Amino acid sequence: MPAASSSRRQFLSLAALGAFAAACGRASASGGGGGKETGRIRYQGSAGQVTLPELAEDLGYLGDVKLEWVGNTISGPQDIQSAATGQTDVGGAFNGAVIKLIGAGAPVKSVISYYGVDQDAYSGYYVLADSPIRGPRDLIGKKVAMNTLGAHAEALLDIYLQRGGLSAAEIAKVEPTVLPPVNTEQALRQKQIEVAVLGGVLRDKALAAGGIRPLFSDFDLLGAFNAGTFVMTDRFLKQNPNTSRAFVTGVAKAIEWSRSTPKAEVIARSVEIVKRRGRNEDPAALQYWKSFGVAAPGGRVSDQDFQLWIDWLVSHGDIKAGQVKAGDLYSNAFNGFGGASSPAASPSASRS
Repeated sequence: MPAASSSRRQFLSLAALGAFAAACGRASASGGGGGKETGRIRYQGSAGQVTLPELAEDLGYLGDVKLEWVGNTISGPQDIQSAATGQTDVGGAFNGAVIKLIGAGAPVKSVISYYGVDQDAYSGYYVLADSPIRGPRDLIGKKVAMNTLGAHAEALLDIYLQRGGLSAAEIAKVEPTVLPPVNTEQALRQKQIEVAVLGGVLRDKALAAGGIRPLFSDFDLLGAFNAGTFVMTDRFLKQNPNTSRAFVTGVAKAIEWSRSTPKAEVIARSVEIVKRRGRNEDPAALQYWKSFGVAAPGGRVSDQDFQLWIDWLVSHGDIKAGQVKAGDLYSNAFNGFGGASSPAASPSASRS
């Protein structure tokens, strides 16, 4: 599909942000001046859910490093923008959005995978049980609700439509629509939209209620893959190497703890975290948690996590061939997880 066919279909316009973030990377005073490390990680959370950093802190895997919650977000591109411009110290997004951000000049690096796609952790595209929508061509003129544009959900929608034989002009008539994930199921049932993108606990909660059926999923299209990474600025990593290493390694250990621990125990601990942090959230959806979907041991990043999306972005004209190389986008230097044995056997009983 030519990139000019629809501006809303391009992954995030980040040229201006890249220049601004590069300036912030040179001038920011975020932590670590004079050899003293910050010892804290500012981050954004997700309403009603427990992020891997929050789980890692609760398990005692971050050591002396403290998390500082600055608010919630439903958008991966927004989250990594905040990290790139120094509003937070870490942000996570779909790897395609990370490529665009770095390609635009933002001085950030991916340091660990934090979500992926497998048979338990995937995003599905759902319609009402009695919907006439059965295939790609039926989506022309229909609203497809997702958490944000220019990221994972829109990329997979485009792939589905292309594989279904739709032309660029036809694809432009499909309407990706932004809705908060917690409201998407309700909007589908009230027929305000025709397709709802649902993942994780929100997907399983909606399926348990009945009355909806899957159209397709990202697992159907691409199989299992690591989908998103946390990024940190080059400046932060340089000025705060020990803080960064403690954070990344702690998240890696939390990934493995969640993988090796009975689901009921992971869920129970997550519910406790939500209740204890006092953000006026409903933890009910956590009962449907199954997996973070991270395939690589300890969330370690590899070229293959990016190459598919580099090729896709080049084909769409969003980046130029050779503009970015997969190996330059990430670093595993701060991930101290060895992978030989699970660190989950005896998590610290202390809680922050």
